[in-house]
Amino acid sequence: MADVVVTGGGMGGLVTAMLLAKDGHAVTVLERDPAPAPDSPDQAWWDWERKGVNQFRMIHLFLPRFRMLVEQELPGVAADLDAAGGLRFNFVADAPTELTGGLRPDDGQFEMLTGRRPVVEAVVARAAESTPGVTVRRGAAVAGLLQGPDAAPGTPHVVGVVTEDGEELRADLVVDTTGRRSPLPRWLAGIGARPPEEEIEDSGFVYYGRYFRSADGSVPPSLGPLLQHLGSISTLTLPADNGTWGVAVIGSAGDAPLRALRHVDRWEAVVKSLPLVAHWVDGEPLSDGVDVMAKIEDRWRSFAPGGAPVVTGVLAVGDAWACTNPSVGRGASLATIHAVALRDLLREQGLDEPLALATRWHEVTESTVGPWYRETLHGDRFRLAEIEAVNRGEVFDPGAPAYELTKALEVALGQDGDVLRAFARIAGVIERAEVVFADPALAEKVVALGADWRDAPSLAPSRSDLLELVA
Repeated sequence: MADVVVTGGGMGGLVTAMLLAKDGHAVTVLERDPAPAPDSPDQAWWDWERKGVNQFRMIHLFLPRFRMLVEQELPGVAADLDAAGGLRFNFVADAPTELTGGLRPDDGQFEMLTGRRPVVEAVVARAAESTPGVTVRRGAAVAGLLQGPDAAPGTPHVVGVVTEDGEELRADLVVDTTGRRSPLPRWLAGIGARPPEEEIEDSGFVYYGRYFRSADGSVPPSLGPLLQHLGSISTLTLPADNGTWGVAVIGSAGDAPLRALRHVDRWEAVVKSLPLVAHWVDGEPLSDGVDVMAKIEDRWRSFAPGGAPVVTGVLAVGDAWACTNPSVGRGASLATIHAVALRDLLREQGLDEPLALATRWHEVTESTVGPWYRETLHGDRFRLAEIEAVNRGEVFDPGAPAYELTKALEVALGQDGDVLRAFARIAGVIERAEVVFADPALAEKVVALGADWRDAPSLAPSRSDLLELVA
C-alpha cells in the first residue's frame, strides 16, 4: 500500500482520506487552518474558525447522492451525522399524495442527510481523525511540491510536499483537495511543469444569506422547490440540522441596486414579499447581519491537455479540479463521487506507472464528474442571461431547446408524480438531465404539461417593486 499526502482538510479531503485509508493506504491530511474540529454542533457553528473556506457559514445543502455514497462507503459517518442532529428529509415523500400518487418502492433514493456546513464538516473531521491509517495535521500549510526524478521523460514527477515551515513530507501520491482557491497551478509552476489548461470566469452571481433556528426543533414547510427563480432574483430555502435552516436571495453580481440586500431590513423586506418563501424568516436569526458571498468563480482545469499530463505524482479532486456557482448544491456530492472514483482507480491501476495513472485520472475525471460540471455551467449561463434580460425589461428567448425544456420542467414538476421524480433525480445528482430526458415519453410529458410556462402565473416581484423594496 502507498503513503498518500492529501492537501486540504475540508469535506473533499477528509472523505478522500477515509476512503483511501480503508483500502490500506497511509494518509496524511495537511490543513492550513489550525483550529481542531469541535465536539458539539453549537461549538462547530459558533466557535470553529475556518478562514480558508470563504463559504463556511453560508447556507448549505447535502444532496441525496452525498447521502447515498456516505451510507454505502462510510456508514459510520452517516450514523455520526444522525447523532449530531443531521436532518433527513425527502421532498418527494413529503409532497402531497395527490401529486406523487403515493410512495413508490424506490422513493427512498431521494432522501437527504444534511446540515449546516460547520456541523457536517466537524462530524466528518472527527470521523477521519478516528479512522485507522489517517493522520490529520492542522495548522500545516503547504508551500509547494517536492520534485523527484522524472517518472516519464520531460514530465516533472512529484514525490511529496514542502510545508511553509520547511518540512519535507515524502509520499507515493499527493492528492490536492484545497478547494476553490487551490494553488496547484502555482505549485506546478514552481517545479517547472507546463501550466494546466484552464477555463475561468466570474460566475456572475452573488448570494445574500441568513440562518435561523426554531424554538421547537422544527423547520418550515416547503411550499415550492428549494431553489426558486423569481424574475431577477432566485431564492434558496434549505432545511438544516437541529431545527435550523438557511435562506438566501441570489442576484446578478452586476445588479448594483440589489447590493442593498446586505442590510437586514432590505433583505427581510424582499423575502417577506415572496408568498412561498416569507414564512422561512419566522425564526430566531443566528447572526445579526446578512452573509454575502460574491466573486464566485466558474473554473475548470485539465492537467492533461491533449491527453498529455503536465505532471505525475499529484492528482486534483473536487473543487481543486473544477467548481461552479453553488446554488444547485452539488459540490459535496461531486467531490465524493470524484473521491470514490480515485479510490477505484488506485485499486485498478496502482501506483507503479505514474504517467499511466495521471492519464487515466484525466479520463476518469472527464467521464465521471466532467459532464456534471458542464451541465451545471450551461444552466448557470442561461439563468444569468435570463436575469439580465429581466433587468433590461426584455423577454429572454435564446431559442435553445435545453432552455425551453428546463423552464417547462419548472412548471410541470408540480403537476405530475413522474415529472417530480425526474426533477428529483436531476436535482439530487442521481442522474444527469441528459440521461433523464433520454426517455422520450417523459420529455413529451414535460413539454405538454409545461408548454405554457411563459404564461404561468408569476410569483416574482416586478422589477419596479423589487427596486422599491431595496431602496
